[in-house]
Amino acid sequence: MKLILTLLLLPVALSACATGTVSPGATLWAGLNNYHEEMRTLEAMPDRWPDRQRLAEAIKTTYVATVGGSREFNRMVELDLRRRELLIAQRGGGLKPGRVTEIQDELAKMNEQIDGLTGVVKGQLMNSQLRAQDPSQTVETVATLGLLNLAIDAFSTTSRANPAPSTKVGPFTVIDQGLTSVVTTPEGKTFLCAATLVSEKGALIHCQPAGGKS
Repeated sequence: MKLILTLLLLPVALSACATGTVSPGATLWAGLNNYHEEMRTLEAMPDRWPDRQRLAEAIKTTYVATVGGSREFNRMVELDLRRRELLIAQRGGGLKPGRVTEIQDELAKMNEQIDGLTGVVKGQLMNSQLRAQDPSQTVETVATLGLLNLAIDAFSTTSRANPAPSTKVGPFTVIDQGLTSVVTTPEGKTFLCAATLVSEKGALIHCQPAGGKS
């Protein structure tokens, strides 16, 4: 699968990249976004469980390569994978009533664990991104953090999907609009931000004032 191969190649590409233009945070966000999209596709094909497993391992590898190791992130991905497999089995039907009850109980426990882990992982990402912050790219850092928060929230059952999900990064507001995102500063200034994939090397985020040039 092209996506899985791309995610697996990211660690090699990032370590070899010497241009300084690729953002580890933006690269992780791109990987997370693809993970969620590809998992949704694979869920419709129950027999593709090996690909779902490889995809889960690939995003864990990408996380290590971009921001470092995290037992909490790894555990969250493992629970997400297990949850998806249980839901696929449940939708397939043919289960005994007792097994259905067991699955429902297990899903409830996993959802609770995942909800708790998302907060921990977002805190870890906040610390890693602030440490790597370039003072000249404050808006880009805010946009990256906001998009990462939303990508992690997507693991949680309590997150609310809407046409333009938003989140707060300190006093800033970040709105994900799909191809672009919008950052609003405490003073009310608005910036349009776009993520760009730099071949297999990773991704970067560039922001400019709305209606103007950076």
